[in-house]
Amino acid sequence: MTTSVTLPKMGESVVEGTIIRWLKQEGEYVKEDEPLVEISTDKIDTELPSPASGVVTKILAGQDETVEVGAEIAVIDESASEGEKASAPAPEAPAKEEKPEKEGKKQEAPKEEAKEAPKAEEKPPPPEPEPEPPAETKQAPAAAAAEQPSDGGALSPLVRKLARERGVDLASIRGTGAGGRVTKEDVMTAADGGAKVPQRVASPGPSRAHEVPVSSFTVPAAAHEDVPFTRVRKAIAEHMTRSLHTAAQLTNVIEVDMTRVAALRARAKDSFKASEGFSLTFMPFIASAVVEALRVLPEFNAHILEDGATARLYKEVNLGVAVGRDEGLIVPVVHGADGMNLIGLARAINDIGTRARAKGGLKPDDVVGGTFSITNYGSFGGLIDTPIISMPQVAILGVGAIVKRPMVLEIDGADAVAIRQMMFLSLTYDHRWIDGHKAAQLNGRLKAILEEAEYAHELGIDL
Repeated sequence: MTTSVTLPKMGESVVEGTIIRWLKQEGEYVKEDEPLVEISTDKIDTELPSPASGVVTKILAGQDETVEVGAEIAVIDESASEGEKASAPAPEAPAKEEKPEKEGKKQEAPKEEAKEAPKAEEKPPPPEPEPEPPAETKQAPAAAAAEQPSDGGALSPLVRKLARERGVDLASIRGTGAGGRVTKEDVMTAADGGAKVPQRVASPGPSRAHEVPVSSFTVPAAAHEDVPFTRVRKAIAEHMTRSLHTAAQLTNVIEVDMTRVAALRARAKDSFKASEGFSLTFMPFIASAVVEALRVLPEFNAHILEDGATARLYKEVNLGVAVGRDEGLIVPVVHGADGMNLIGLARAINDIGTRARAKGGLKPDDVVGGTFSITNYGSFGGLIDTPIISMPQVAILGVGAIVKRPMVLEIDGADAVAIRQMMFLSLTYDHRWIDGHKAAQLNGRLKAILEEAEYAHELGIDL
């Protein structure tokens, strides 16, 4: 019995996908629900699980090939057992590779088989463009692989490059990719706090709240270098350009005193981390304020339909939270955010953020259906930005850095200067549907909620 593997529907508006690489090759055995192939769409890169257990007999869509939803991309023979894994591809190998000349080279046959044997155990075979000797396998020391161009395919050029640039000792990393492979995300995680190769420490400079990021790009050796857009970059470029060309976008900015929220967070953060296992950030407070404000002003929790003259209001708040990644921004969605309290929002935001930064961590449903979005450029120290709406949504909230500043307050009828923790919120809205006074009302509502900050009971602390 054979099973046809087709490209499934991967979210609304997704009509096609591109094969990134096959995790199993023809003749290899795959278990049901085991990752079979990596697929890229204009929404997300994800792993497609096998629909059945058996031997992959045919691969019908090659690497970098774009296929439509529903198209057949592979065939699995369910009658083949796992024990047939090694023998299944043997009869087809000469025909597939079209190398009949091997039949006449009796003396070299054992040598060729000996060389090929280690490769057969490597999963998945790497689609590396450069020739790499099979002598080194994925068990080779990662540190040596980072320095040598031949690594048996265990490490991609990008991973080696990132490791060198960020001073990460690859030998100390346990890979989370297919077959234990070290991924870019593994290197980034290690760079943020894992084992590193000793480096020269820069002399102390002015105090900075954030580390200076290290780009994955390098300065061109020649006068210039042309870098083609990646699939993700192309999708972002197309979506953002279309949004700007379609929506009438304006941005309303308001300043919020976050001193009260900061004090609540400071009191609760240790017990929160002990009970939840992750840090309490400011984002759940802002998300909670957004959900509450959208209940009062539901016209912001909406889509503009394709006719450009109809708005669809949603009862449920599906909150998109932008996550910055080196390969490109992505906006996973907290579905049903309006049904969560502060702790629930913290858990959901941490979950989608963690999975967004892990290769294959997000599924297609995680990035569709958003009704309102938040982007936090303040995490890198930015104060004010003018975010672009993610159509068909009608608004997006930008969150600036929280900084201490002297502010003039009125205390007992007299002016006084006090140090407060201040933050800018920038609300970009579609003027086709939302007018300026409505945008000011939403921002004003957010300001009032956050400055009053009635979250102590949810955090289990006393005022």
